[in-house]
This record gives sequence, C-alpha cells and structure tokens, in this order.
Amino acid sequence: MSWDGTSQHEHRFGGIEFRLGNRELGHLHGESLLDIPFPLSVRNDLVSAGQAEQHHVLPQSGWVSFRIRNEEDIDRATSLLRRSYDLARESKQKRTNDTRVTQPENT
Repeated sequence: MSWDGTSQHEHRFGGIEFRLGNRELGHLHGESLLDIPFPLSVRNDLVSAGQAEQHHVLPQSGWVSFRIRNEEDIDRATSLLRRSYDLARESKQKRTNDTRVTQPENT
C-alpha cells in the first residue's frame, strides 16, 4: 500500500484486491494464494522461469497464481506484485502521452 496510487479493496470472489487507480494489480485468496494479471508474454516468461504458475482456474489467460508457503515467498510475491504495478504505471503513462494534445508552436 506504500506504492504511489495504490489502494486495497474487497475482491469480488473473496479476499483482498490491490489496485492502481481502477486497474487491478492482483488479489489474495486468504493468506496463501496470490493471483496477478500480466500480458501473455510476461506470463509465459514467469511460468517458464518457475517464478509463478499458470492461473489455477484460467490457465490460458495472462493471469498467474503464486502460492505463498513460507516467509521467503512473501518477498517473491511482493516482487511479482511490483512487476504488475510497474507495468500498470507504464501503461497509464503511455495512455497519458498518447492522448496529450500538442499545441503547434508559434513561429
């Protein structure tokens, strides 16, 4: 919750959801199952590297699941959420830049 612009909400399927603005960064089911959305290419890299599993319900989606089994896994879970946060901020910045109207310079 210390990352700029983040908020915590009740998730629609139970648990806690983390957001940047209206964009979901991920959610916790209980204290041991973290689900995080990523672009498919990132999801594939994370799963191939053994850093996360395919989503436990939607394995063909960009979502990953990460099981928190011990104290060390908390840092790994935080790193995955941070990656989701960083991607969301980059996407938000790109949208802002794309919609910015530039005024012609006076010559």
